[in-house]
Amino acid sequence: MPAEAATPTPGDGQTPQSPDPPVEQPVGHPASVGAAALVYVADLDQPVAEPDDAHHLTRVLRLRRGEPVVAADGRGRWRLCHFAGPDPTTSGLLEPAGPVTVVRRLSPPVTVGFVPVKGERPEWVVQKLTETGVDRIVVLRSARAVVRWEGDRAVRAVERLRRVVREAGAQSRNPWLPEVTGVLDLADLAAAVAPARLALAHPGGDPPSVAIPAMAVGPEGGWDDSELAPGGYPVVGLGPGILRAETAALAAGLLLCALRNGLVEQASGPLSGPGGTR
Repeated sequence: MPAEAATPTPGDGQTPQSPDPPVEQPVGHPASVGAAALVYVADLDQPVAEPDDAHHLTRVLRLRRGEPVVAADGRGRWRLCHFAGPDPTTSGLLEPAGPVTVVRRLSPPVTVGFVPVKGERPEWVVQKLTETGVDRIVVLRSARAVVRWEGDRAVRAVERLRRVVREAGAQSRNPWLPEVTGVLDLADLAAAVAPARLALAHPGGDPPSVAIPAMAVGPEGGWDDSELAPGGYPVVGLGPGILRAETAALAAGLLLCALRNGLVEQASGPLSGPGGTR
């Protein structure tokens, strides 16, 4: 009887059958590694915590040596580190413990513009839009705006919102920080998001869609008639109720990001009810 063929083994001069190619795994997200905190740094090769972040890690969280901390650059790149403190200085607190990972930005980018209102509500809006995953946040002017940010006041206010973005991004473990700009007119915002289209949140509009991934939310009382001129920007409704201006801005970001991320399906018909702002 003929001898049975031997099963090839590595090193016997025969080529074994190639295994199935590995299945590509999704890119890791910093929220999935169970780190005690996330801090944004300028250089991921030599991560150094900013003074405020160093204080938070050592004095507020009171981390112990070896606890995991994520260092990120706010542009999609991050790496796992170990806390090497406590140390009164900012250098030497973060010890790299893993490779640099890149999280691709989702497409299309989502933009939400809003007209500022009184008090600390603009900070609340920006905080929640950052947690939601919006890519660009724009402060707008409007004919009916009660609060008007111009000149030095606008510069200071936008810088304050950028600090809120950084804090909210760290809390939500976001590898991408949204861009914050302002103060712009609607025409300036439309030019900034082109070739994407810009829609206005307004009662009776069509359901939100990622086909129009940029939405502007008006002030308390809604848009002026001149801003809703026929043949201008398309209008989008945000549901059957009348929303406060800050709630409408958050609803716009949540709906657009959920549609973009595939968490909800696109509605096929018109909305019932107003869906405006007050």
